[in-house]
Amino acid sequence: MKYFSIVFIIILFQACHKKKEEKQVSPQTELKEAKGKTDSTVLDIRQTAEIIGDGRDDVMLAEDIRFNGKTKRIFDIKDFEKNFGKADSTKLMADEQPCSYIFEEGDVNDKYLYKNGSCFENSKQQIGISSFRFIKGNFILYKGIRIDSNTTLEDIKKIFPNSVRNMSHLETYDEGELPMITLREDKEGISDGHINISFKNNKIYSIWWWFPC
Repeated sequence: MKYFSIVFIIILFQACHKKKEEKQVSPQTELKEAKGKTDSTVLDIRQTAEIIGDGRDDVMLAEDIRFNGKTKRIFDIKDFEKNFGKADSTKLMADEQPCSYIFEEGDVNDKYLYKNGSCFENSKQQIGISSFRFIKGNFILYKGIRIDSNTTLEDIKKIFPNSVRNMSHLETYDEGELPMITLREDKEGISDGHINISFKNNKIYSIWWWFPC
């Protein structure tokens, strides 16, 4: 009888000790699992942030722009005076010898048309806008948003945040140093060219297309 009592006490002691160890280990295991979930969540957030905010310049597609609310970047010559008025002056492109053209298949009669500080490229029956200045009522609609001479740099930042953050400056002969942002002209990054927008007195001033020689 005494022997069985001793055995019973030993078994009871071992059972209590085992239960105590389980209580001690369980919170540690839960802590490790929780930490793993937290680390995973943080990683997901970081990865998402990298995908969304890659820091590259924003995209502006020519197809989303309407000059003075109506005209696409490339349009028929018969619509020029109707939408912009008679040209202030013209100049043969052959005399200027530009390193890049809007229309690749041009001829010796291709010319520039100038109107209110804006520059248009004319080839046969087509006209393309090379640069556009926001003066004398000129404006654009971009995805339905009106951008004109009253549009501020802060307004543009709401549309193109990355490009404004990456802002540079342009040295000009007539206007001095102007703040400038750069926009990609396609989503895929295939084009070597881009779009520049300059500002004067914190207001939008001009937009033009740039392509390397």
